[in-house]
Amino acid sequence: MTAPSDTVAQGLERLLPTYARADVTFVRGEGARLWDAEGREYLDFGGGIAVVSLGHRHPAPLEAAHEQLDRLWHASNLYRTEPAEALATRLSERFGGAQAFFCNSGAEAIEAALKYARKATGKPGVVALEGSFHGRTLGALSATGQPAKRAAFEPAVPGVRFVAPNDVDALREAVDEEIGLILLEPILGEGGVVPLDTEFVAAASELPALLALDEIQTGVGRTGSFFAFEQLGVRPALVTLAKGLANGLPIGCLLVADEAAGALEPGDHGSTFGGNPVSCAAACAVVDAIDDELLDAVCEHGRALAGTLATLPGVTEVRGRGLLVGAVVDRPAADVVTACREHGLIVLTAGQDVVRVAPPLTVSADDVARALALVAAALGESAPHILLESRIV
Repeated sequence: MTAPSDTVAQGLERLLPTYARADVTFVRGEGARLWDAEGREYLDFGGGIAVVSLGHRHPAPLEAAHEQLDRLWHASNLYRTEPAEALATRLSERFGGAQAFFCNSGAEAIEAALKYARKATGKPGVVALEGSFHGRTLGALSATGQPAKRAAFEPAVPGVRFVAPNDVDALREAVDEEIGLILLEPILGEGGVVPLDTEFVAAASELPALLALDEIQTGVGRTGSFFAFEQLGVRPALVTLAKGLANGLPIGCLLVADEAAGALEPGDHGSTFGGNPVSCAAACAVVDAIDDELLDAVCEHGRALAGTLATLPGVTEVRGRGLLVGAVVDRPAADVVTACREHGLIVLTAGQDVVRVAPPLTVSADDVARALALVAAALGESAPHILLESRIV
């Protein structure tokens, strides 16, 4: 029999090299912590790229998924299933009236939005933002405002125009009779954790095109409200969700506001595994867990995280909302991420010079303090006095 270490090595060779993986194999998680194959413990402030919204093995989605596994795994969308309809109802109530299409990922949710807007408006054009990220399938990639990610796969889907974030004049100029969709992230995630101004999003909502907000990273409580758009004073026609919706189980969702509904009919779109009963059952538990008390804690911990990060030497700017925080640093962000990992803290990059922090929404004040101390150590500084007083060093 092949030794376990050999099996791991051969397994890595058998995976297509689409990721620059760190040489760490995680085998267990609990709350805001991970353990690797060597037994080392890490504080997880990456959350599986803002996915493990309630923390690893949170009892509510864990119990819901287990219970559903014992009942029904799959029946196809040719038939009704209770978890999908229950989740659609919950999301509609949070949105204020919407219909849902379920799929398996954020990129698929974006593809659904692109198709929906094209059929609803009869217009093929899309306006998106420079620096945005919407996924890696061809349509989603074509609407991603990062040329380096598109270059190897061109020609892209035609008809996409890009404008700078928060440039209202450029946005208005870009929208003409060819544009059926304006696609915005309320906070550009991969593009550097750049929040959109209220005025910019308001201007987008007034233009003659469907407004789609990509809330794949910002939605489901991440910014301190269930949807980030609640803080922007707009009601979009379309919203995409994924990442944190099922606490790590694969799911994506397109929500269509009731007033924009009616464009699709049977046969226009589909997803074999979309609306999977197990994922939807877990997602129902996640939605139920995101109450006012948890959202208040997200805001409180986010303020503490951002406020102290801004005081650390080497950090030149902090931006974001809630528990989606980006720290602009005076060195390569990848180096800081590596140093944090060596100190036992998992964080992310968001571009060349931005360290992205996205812990579980259930994170404790003590873990926030500990993470800040570890970031300070990774930056080569002693923990600030405020952290030493917390006794988390």
